Amino acid sequence: MKRLLVALALPLLAALSACEQLGIDDPVKVAAAKEAEGKAIGSACRHAMRAIEDCYVLNPKAQKAAIYTGWREMDEYMRENKLEGIAPVVPRPGAVKPPADDAEDKPAEKTAAKAAEKVPDKAKGH
Repeated sequence: MKRLLVALALPLLAALSACEQLGIDDPVKVAAAKEAEGKAIGSACRHAMRAIEDCYVLNPKAQKAAIYTGWREMDEYMRENKLEGIAPVVPRPGAVKPPADDAEDKPAEKTAAKAAEKVPDKAKGH
């Protein structure tokens, strides 16, 4: 009887252990992956000299606690090893560059032209 039970249990256990192959995710592994991703995001934000709040805004789907943990760990690491951050390539959220206005350039050009005109006059008088 024991052998029959073991013979039936082994294929059942083998089938259940292959749930990942069927596309069924393990909730523990999914949670661990989300935490690791959040830590990586936080670390990258700190290395890019971003404020933790900017990191939250740029990554709304990531876990805030994991982002904070990664940011803090990277901050400690960078302080201990006296590392400087890298300037971020993506602009900070809400930071909009003002468009170049031609009207602002014209007074500067006029001022430079007036200054150039005055220099020869002073040179002639001396």
